[in-house]
Amino acid sequence: MLEVCVDTIDGVIAAMNGGAGRVELCSSLSEGGLTPSAGLMHAAAALPVPCYAMIRPRSGLFEFSDAEASVMLADIAMAREAGLAGVVLGAQNAARGLNVPMLATLMAAAGDLGTTLHRVIDVVPEPLVALSQAIDLGFERVLTSGAEPFAQDGTKLIAQMVTQAAGRISIMPGCGLTADNVAEVIAATGVEEVHASCNVRVAGDLAFSDFDPPSGRFETSETTVREMVNQMSGKN
Repeated sequence: MLEVCVDTIDGVIAAMNGGAGRVELCSSLSEGGLTPSAGLMHAAAALPVPCYAMIRPRSGLFEFSDAEASVMLADIAMAREAGLAGVVLGAQNAARGLNVPMLATLMAAAGDLGTTLHRVIDVVPEPLVALSQAIDLGFERVLTSGAEPFAQDGTKLIAQMVTQAAGRISIMPGCGLTADNVAEVIAATGVEEVHASCNVRVAGDLAFSDFDPPSGRFETSETTVREMVNQMSGKN
């Protein structure tokens, strides 16, 4: 199953029409994905595809203050109120490991919402220890690139995670996956779901001042989503 990360309502529609099984709903994918707006949460919840809201109040790594944790709790409540299927969480402590107490608080707030531990697991000192903690916390799945910048280069660790998980939690590779490499990554790791942006640069987009990211603006491509889904199902 393919999960597609998006940061616009048109992106949700493109992912859905292309055959994605789930959407990770964000703002600012140019910064790795931040919490989406309340309006985007409500609009996405009205569509017939499960959407999980990224709960990340700022860019950078994941050592959050108590004040930021309060913002995250409010954002989880908004995701629930909007009717989304789940939330995507992560937090580190000062030693760079998972902040288990903070995550336990966030998980309690999520309640019966679906939960994904995001790529915080790729920047902790001991990812396999963090995986055990994620299982104990009750996460449904972990999004990981195998502690490498791109998932296709982290397949050894991803496969180790799948073995350690033993069906107790889903391991979902993400970052750098395309129609050209997704089948190989699935074969090398034994995973059952993957995560990708499936976006393309917006051609001819007018740029002015600091309104666009330095690398340009990207949008979710229905065609790219469909190509990836077809590769995963063996249709190509």
